[in-house]
Amino acid sequence: MRREETVDHTIKSAWHAISRMYNQQASKYDVTTSIGFVLLNIHSEEGTPATKIAPLMGLEARSLTRMLKTMEEKKLIFRLPDPIDKRSVRIYLTELGKRKKDLSRASVLLFNNRVREIVPEKKLNIFFEVINEITQLATNEKFDPSMFKTK
Repeated sequence: MRREETVDHTIKSAWHAISRMYNQQASKYDVTTSIGFVLLNIHSEEGTPATKIAPLMGLEARSLTRMLKTMEEKKLIFRLPDPIDKRSVRIYLTELGKRKKDLSRASVLLFNNRVREIVPEKKLNIFFEVINEITQLATNEKFDPSMFKTK
């Protein structure tokens, strides 16, 4: 099987193309695709517990920590103790962060609307079914690692 015929290569190639497209747009506003996605996962008014952001994005906590530090330096977010659980920290958007979040949301909606203009709903529904099945296979706790053993 050639790599172009593998599911993982196709998914990765598609994501890289989408990510490049978003990064070209985001660079005009001094952010990255990753920062835009973090902004989209922070509640604009109530903030979001820091521990909830990484799982929402499928990130490791270490990666998010570096990104949050960068976002704080860019004055997009600030951190405050959680008003209910003082042991945890909530991430809040600054006014600049809210503006960048709005730009990120507009970019995502524009791309998704364009996809929906050219890909029929029936095909998109099948795509979502298939990609969900692939995701379940890759993340299933009962995934059998022996399938990778060579004979």
